[in-house]
Amino acid sequence: MTTPHRTISALAGTTLAGAAWLCLSAGTALAASPQDERWDMLRDMYFAGRTVEDAGPLLSLEAPKRANDAAVVPIRIVTAPGSGVQVTAVHLIVDENPVPLAATFRFARGDGPQAIDTRVRVNAYTNITAVAETGDGRLLRTAQFVKASGGCSAPALKNAQLAVARMGKMKLNLPDSIVAGKPVIAQLLISHPNYTGMQYDQLNYYFIPAHYVKTVAIRYNGMPVLDVQSDISLSEDPSIHFSLVPDEQGTLEVTAEDSNGRVFKESWPIRANPGS
Repeated sequence: MTTPHRTISALAGTTLAGAAWLCLSAGTALAASPQDERWDMLRDMYFAGRTVEDAGPLLSLEAPKRANDAAVVPIRIVTAPGSGVQVTAVHLIVDENPVPLAATFRFARGDGPQAIDTRVRVNAYTNITAVAETGDGRLLRTAQFVKASGGCSAPALKNAQLAVARMGKMKLNLPDSIVAGKPVIAQLLISHPNYTGMQYDQLNYYFIPAHYVKTVAIRYNGMPVLDVQSDISLSEDPSIHFSLVPDEQGTLEVTAEDSNGRVFKESWPIRANPGS
């Protein structure tokens, strides 16, 4: 027969154990993940004093969950069509990279949906974060975790002599059919080693100084289309897909400057079919 005081003691023990479990669970739930802690630091670094909201459906970021090559990780950022939100810039951040802010893309036209494709280096398992800046000053964030490592120290794909010979050369890829007044997606390729400062020469084993594309200005018929500020996290031979609304005849001009102060320029005539 169980005595009353033993029953009470057993209940008390169960209650205390349950309370301890609840406290432990609450502590675990409240503890921030390493990704959250890293983001808190980056938010204070890049957006001090400003509120950063969850973007929800207004912004999407596409990246492989596990990258095939950590030095060339494809990224696609898209603002939601028909949302009515005017996006003036997108900041691309590789959270765990030595220089997290990979690039900032500033759009001349923020009144329509925007899409940016590029390629980045990933140094360690990380969140890749996109923060859109709207015309009314809001900051909208989305992120995706990517498994990749070693991208910032990966050796260049080209030998040094070839990289120097081709440095600054550009290529523009356009769709086969272009209609005046309708948006098209263009791809700009810039030949540049984009050294991070973490790679070493395979012959003498000295580290190669950082040397990367720093700014890109894209103009169409003299008017701004896209401005890019970038750093070491963009991949070798930077690739940028962007949106363009062509006239029947026009000229696209690109000016790029690298971290050594070298300036590269290129232009292409663009002819489009008459719009309906």
